[in-house]
Amino acid sequence: MMTAVTEGTGRPDYKKAAAARRADRADMPGAKAAAEFAASGAMDELFAKIDAGEIELTGDGGFIPGLIKATLERGLQAELTSHLGYEKGAPEASAVSNSRNGTTPKTVATQTGDLELAIPRDRDGTFTPVLVPKGSRRLSGLDEMIISLYAGGMTVRDIAHHLSSTIGTELSHETISNITDAIAEEILEWQARPLEAFYPVVYLDAIVVKVRDGAHVINKSAHIAVGVDMDGVKHVLGIWIQTSEGAKFWAGVCAELANRGVRDVLIVCCDGLTGLPEAIEATWKHATVQTCVVHLIRASMRFVNYKDRKQVAKALKPIYTATNDKSAKDAFAAFQDSNWGKKYPHAVATWESAWERFIPFLAFPPELRRVIYTTNSIESLNYQLRKVTKNRGHFPSDEAVVKLLWLAICNIEDKRARERAKERGRPSADRKAPGRLVEGQVVTNWKQALGQLAIAYPDRINPYL
Repeated sequence: MMTAVTEGTGRPDYKKAAAARRADRADMPGAKAAAEFAASGAMDELFAKIDAGEIELTGDGGFIPGLIKATLERGLQAELTSHLGYEKGAPEASAVSNSRNGTTPKTVATQTGDLELAIPRDRDGTFTPVLVPKGSRRLSGLDEMIISLYAGGMTVRDIAHHLSSTIGTELSHETISNITDAIAEEILEWQARPLEAFYPVVYLDAIVVKVRDGAHVINKSAHIAVGVDMDGVKHVLGIWIQTSEGAKFWAGVCAELANRGVRDVLIVCCDGLTGLPEAIEATWKHATVQTCVVHLIRASMRFVNYKDRKQVAKALKPIYTATNDKSAKDAFAAFQDSNWGKKYPHAVATWESAWERFIPFLAFPPELRRVIYTTNSIESLNYQLRKVTKNRGHFPSDEAVVKLLWLAICNIEDKRARERAKERGRPSADRKAPGRLVEGQVVTNWKQALGQLAIAYPDRINPYL
């Protein structure tokens, strides 16, 4: 469908475009048949009963669930007819050994509520319905709804109450858990998928979640790694729940990434994680571990009075904007001797302890500094994930944490994609939908940054260009 254009402006007319889309929908066979049926007057009596309140449209015993029930049962009878090879009551029925054998009642959960269906049977027991498969207690669509609600942060109990109060479907907590657990295999496949051999930049950050450990609930860190490939596209490489402290945990993470195909990493930007630099260097010996400057500033402000923070931040700025490490060292010495440095020795100590992991950043030009300056690309994601996890007191297991975070990332990206799709065709100035949050997002000014990396690391980058 072509977008309508406002005469004399050359710009799209979105009201006309929306009207055209409505016209297209109205012309579809299903919508057209419903409109023709209503126009024929055949539904006037039904409409009068609905207006009088004698018939409910939705809910238990409503017209729409009843219509779906009638449609499904008619379809099941048609399937049985096709399976037997003759119509009900046909003369040739006596020549066929197999025959109809009544019905079996079955309750199925749907997006409109629970339906009591009469499932037809045959005497030989060879009939296998496709419309409502054997063993199925839910029609297609309900599982997707439950997973979407779960990804939005609702607990199993919240979902059960929501389904009961809105569409009248009663599902046990165990059933809902089983539905969300059904994607566990997909998550394992995603977490173990092959990766690129080379990532110029990898970001690492974490959010804290509460997880049950035996009889206790403890805080654990859910670490998320985002890799930037040679095209500047970001990818979530994996999610790991920290089960042990320091080097042992990070050695396992690095070994897993290496086993999935990562042969080299240029720069790993992180928040001074204990044991990570040693694990990185043991796995990719030429990799550079860069402390996130924003995290470093934030850590140095931890014990600074609120009224002094602007002035202290201003005094720290010459350190991380210095042209090289010597200038940064001079700026740090000046801060150390200043009134702010003497008043807040913790800020000085924070920079001193992180200095060796901070100075690699100063060897790069501005285009590259902007790429590795901060892990904000993950922090934006983590902000969204915290909104999802805050509804939960704690998680029953590490696997439950990974499941929810993975679903939440997919859900967030899907929402944004739908918003962008609605604005497709509009001028860029009129678009308000957010871009990709992290997965598939392209790093700003990546070509310039990659050019600087190629100059700094020609032997390691050129094989992948």
